[in-house]
Amino acid sequence: MKTTKILSLLTALMMLLSFAACGTAKGNTTNTTANKKSETAMLTAVNPNTKDEAADLHQKLMAQENAILSENSELWEKVFISADKGMAMNEDGKNYGDFLLKTIDGIKDQFSADELKLLNESAEEIKEIEGKLTILEQKFPGCGQKPSDGDMSVPAENGKPIGKDNLKKFPTFDGKDLDGNEVKSSTLFAKNTVTVVNFWFTTCNPCVEELADLEALNKQLAKKGGAVVGINSFTLDGDKTAISDAKNILAKKGVTYKNIWFDSKSKAREFTSGLYSYPTTYVVDKNGNIVGEPIVGAITSEKQSEKLQKLIDQAIANSKN
Repeated sequence: MKTTKILSLLTALMMLLSFAACGTAKGNTTNTTANKKSETAMLTAVNPNTKDEAADLHQKLMAQENAILSENSELWEKVFISADKGMAMNEDGKNYGDFLLKTIDGIKDQFSADELKLLNESAEEIKEIEGKLTILEQKFPGCGQKPSDGDMSVPAENGKPIGKDNLKKFPTFDGKDLDGNEVKSSTLFAKNTVTVVNFWFTTCNPCVEELADLEALNKQLAKKGGAVVGINSFTLDGDKTAISDAKNILAKKGVTYKNIWFDSKSKAREFTSGLYSYPTTYVVDKNGNIVGEPIVGAITSEKQSEKLQKLIDQAIANSKN
């Protein structure tokens, strides 16, 4: 995929990582890295006996992986921006650490010897973590489905309803679905009592993990005249490789709801570039109004699901007026 098409997305992601890293003293990088290695080794050595213990360990491992990526954010930004879409991890058993190691190797000339060593060691740690996560998920199915409230930074107002006087329009667009059929925002929202718009991208694990839940939600909403719509950020401008990758994952997950893309020059594209965390889900009423604050992060936890349902109910009520 062309760098220009994923630059804003990956930069936005790195904004979130840099917030976590901004308090790290540069002079302590070596000690911090050594501590991370020690923590990773201790975590991956744990062998839980129950699903609850596995779920707790899963959350700690994910937090450890995020902490590793939060270190040296400027270096990781170069890695993510340079990621080759041809190497995208499409749920075919590849380890995310291997994905990072290949990406780093492809742009190794951009780094000093010390930077390259640091990145490779960090990627190896992530590979170790991902390997342990796979073992946990195989031994204790579902142990990673419910994230803790502290797993990611989200707005304090996440999912909060908004009064009707403060509603704002979802940005307009003329786009297409992944099969090439035209989709216009003016008609997309008008035909539904509520539209749940989910922003995701192909190599975002939390995004992919919640696709089955979104498919189930789409079937529920269909009974009320509503629908779920997905927007894969890699597919903007109709990138054929990205569309093929997205369709492959959607098919594996049994997703039938519409996924769309639009032109990078559209107002909706400007809106998308402002997102700083994925997945992010918006609720839109039939008048094209965004209802409430977005749900930032996966909807799979009970707390997130409850927030989303409240927004859906409000959107349906708005559509009756």
